Formats: sequence, structure tokens, C-alpha cells
Amino acid sequence: MDRLRADCARCFALCCVAPAFAASTDFAIDKPAGVPCPNLLPDFRCGIHDGLRGRGFSGCAVYDCFGAGQQVAQVTFGGRDWRRAPETAPRMFAVFAVMRQLHELLWYLTEALALPAARPVHAELRAALDTTEGLTNGTPDALLALDVAGHRHAVNVLLRRASDLARAGQRRLDRGGADLAGADLRRADLRGASLRGACLIRADLRGADLGLADLTGADLRGADLADADLSGALFVTQSQLDAAHGDAATRLPGSRRRPAHWSV
Repeated sequence: MDRLRADCARCFALCCVAPAFAASTDFAIDKPAGVPCPNLLPDFRCGIHDGLRGRGFSGCAVYDCFGAGQQVAQVTFGGRDWRRAPETAPRMFAVFAVMRQLHELLWYLTEALALPAARPVHAELRAALDTTEGLTNGTPDALLALDVAGHRHAVNVLLRRASDLARAGQRRLDRGGADLAGADLRRADLRGASLRGACLIRADLRGADLGLADLTGADLRGADLADADLSGALFVTQSQLDAAHGDAATRLPGSRRRPAHWSV
């Protein structure tokens, strides 16, 4: 999983340049795609990294490229950076958008393979992992020509099957894609629920039981997870936790770290 963790020291701040963002609660300013953030330093470091949340850049604080940045910088473009080789910039930024999706899929596939109950589809998951891994090593032209949406769809079918197997025998409430923004879900029994793609912005999940709940792509920005049990939740990314609020009593999946901004 190490290669699926962002290594900013081996990247060229691609996430600070390639994407566009709009002034909002997540970003203090508007920034067009392909334009460096004004906080970006000449050495590719962020000039306000230690104070992103306080300066209105919480969206930057929770962003995760799943290691796509260093893959594009060091492998796809062989260490050439967009400042010293500006002719690479447009293609590098476009490739980064594709690579980030592929690396995210690698992360989900790796998580699915760790589910013992998903053993019936492990062979297919491994095949999908190998295929996706191969795609990440493609040339810029190959990556830009890739039908990444089609590949995501095929992998997502497998991930849903893995999720269904892992949640078999549970109540399996289906709230996939539901608008639960601001919902009062205190102490809710959400064991085995599908919350894939659900909007849980600022939802009150204090004390909720999310054992074996599928949180793939759920928007947890500002959600209150104090005393909630996510220890057995499926497909919880670090960025989802970083976007939420919790406390010392929040139970997390084993490999996730407790965000520094959470209350103690």
C-alpha cells in the first residue's frame, strides 16, 4: 500500500496546479485548472501547509491523490518537472487526472482483497488489480487514450459484489446516493448499510454504529463522528475521515489514523 500513499517530496505539486477549484467553504479563492496556486513555492512546497484549515483551504488539507502524483512525476514523465520543461505541462496535468482515478481504483481493489468474505471474487479482484496496475505504467499517450470511465465501471461492478458478500447476513439498508446532508443519525444502527455515494455533509453521526457499512465515495465533510464506530466499516478512505469531525472515542478501521484536528 506504500505506493498508494502520497509522497509529496517526489511529486511536482500536481494537485496544486492541475485541478481547478472555486471559492467556497473548502477553498478561499478561485483557481483555474492548470494555473499554480498562489501559495505554491518555487520548490513545489505549499507556503501555508501548516495552516491550511485556518486560511480557508480545508479542501487541500483533505485531498489525497493515492500516490498518483509521484507516479506521474517520476515514472510517466521520468522526473521532468513542468517548470523546467514547460512543454510537458498540459499533458502532465491531463495524465494526472487519469492516474489519480487509476490509483484510487488500486486502493479500493486492495481493500476488497483484504475482505475474507469476498473470497469468491478474489480471483477477479486480483485480475482487475493486475490490469489496473499495468495501465498505470502506460505512456502519456496510452493513458490519455484510456476509457477510464469504462474501466472504473467494470471495477466498480466487482467492488459492489465484494461489498455485497462482506455485508451478507446484515440488515443492509440501502441509502446509496441518498441526500442525508445535516441528517440527525445519532446512535443510528447503520450496520451493513450501503452508503455508497451518500451525501452526509454535516450529518450528526454521533454514537452511530457503522459496522460493515459501505462508505465508498460518501461525502463526510463536516460530519460529526464523535463516539461513532467505524472500526468495521468498508472502504473508508483517510480523506473521508480528514474531512469529518470526531473525537478520542471514535473507533476507526485499523489502518486509518486519527486526524490531528479532531477533538481529544
